[in-house]
Amino acid sequence: MTSVDFEEVSAEDVSRHFGRRRAVSRMTFRATRGMILGLLGPNGAGKSTLLAMLATLLRPSSGTIRYGTFGLSGGAALRARIGVLGHDLFLYPELTARENLAFFAGLYGIADGDGRARAALERAGLETRGDDPVASFSRGMRQRVALERALIHDPRLALLDEPFTGLDDASSGALLRRLRTLRESGAIVILATHDLDLAEGLLDHALFLREGRIVESVVTPGGLRSTYRSVIGR
Repeated sequence: MTSVDFEEVSAEDVSRHFGRRRAVSRMTFRATRGMILGLLGPNGAGKSTLLAMLATLLRPSSGTIRYGTFGLSGGAALRARIGVLGHDLFLYPELTARENLAFFAGLYGIADGDGRARAALERAGLETRGDDPVASFSRGMRQRVALERALIHDPRLALLDEPFTGLDDASSGALLRRLRTLRESGAIVILATHDLDLAEGLLDHALFLREGRIVESVVTPGGLRSTYRSVIGR
């Protein structure tokens, strides 16, 4: 498989329609290496649809998405550089956490899947539960395993849809540290979240979305909650 590498992800005038409903309308933005970009907005604002298009799971109805010099035609080689955490965690409940992570490492052709799984469990703070079935885990623990599943292959682009769901304070703090480590490693992180308090101080750039449109774009944002109330209205 041809290797794909890229330093930025860009969207130019991107729209996505479902019949007569316009879920995303003419969005333009850019995210670069070592950046955490936040997508902020109410339910139905287009965040998940946008992430699905960036993940190549949906094609835009119009407009262009590029990954450096590559377009969506990058195919499997491009998708191998993308990690996705969505509402569906894509874990096998009957398998242990270690087995899940080793399995997904194998799908990406990682030679030492067991070693990669052990390292991922340590990062998740679950090394003592690695041989327990995922079915026995709390929602927060499953979320931590699923995040490591999405990152098991060291993706260039990490797309995270509500990654703080189900996490207690300690787990949220661990996730914040993990995201900052990803940024330091040069990954591009794009995340959708409703948790403005956790996003405060984390994001390098924030896009505020409403009814499928970007209504505000803020670099090195501060005061997210007040800005949200101002531009979203609730």
